Amino acid sequence: MKRRHLMMGGAAAVGLGACTQSKFRTYTGPEVTYIVVNKEARRMYLLHNDKVLKDYDIDLGFAPIGDKFFEGDGRTPEGTYLIDRRNPKSRFHLSLGISYPNATDRIEAAALGKPPGGDIFIHGESSPFKRKRGDWTWGCIAVTNREMEDVYAMVRTGTPIQINP
Repeated sequence: MKRRHLMMGGAAAVGLGACTQSKFRTYTGPEVTYIVVNKEARRMYLLHNDKVLKDYDIDLGFAPIGDKFFEGDGRTPEGTYLIDRRNPKSRFHLSLGISYPNATDRIEAAALGKPPGGDIFIHGESSPFKRKRGDWTWGCIAVTNREMEDVYAMVRTGTPIQINP
């Protein structure tokens, strides 16, 4: 009887191990040369030159209308930036940093007497079991964890990103 339980337990462990997948995917397709985010449409496009490779529904900052002006305003910045860092240990599954704030952003925030903030990312969800609906981030661009795995594999540091109203 014990031998049977041991064999059944071993088979279950092997079966469960086969179900786990790495969050790090490989991508061998065309280079992503540009990212475009259209905030009003809640869409993000990964492009190779002028060809759309992939597009995604997105969630934004909890105050999605308008440009980001200072830390804590809940808005997603608008303008042209770069993907400037990669975070494989993000608490939001995986994340790609956006080079906000730029010089103009700093000047605008200073004129309001506030810090510009930072740590704006494209990222996944905090929990795949509690998918949020609607805009919920503090100014970031969010996709599902599965989608973020693809984005993380496809996009390289230095890729330009245009965030439109």
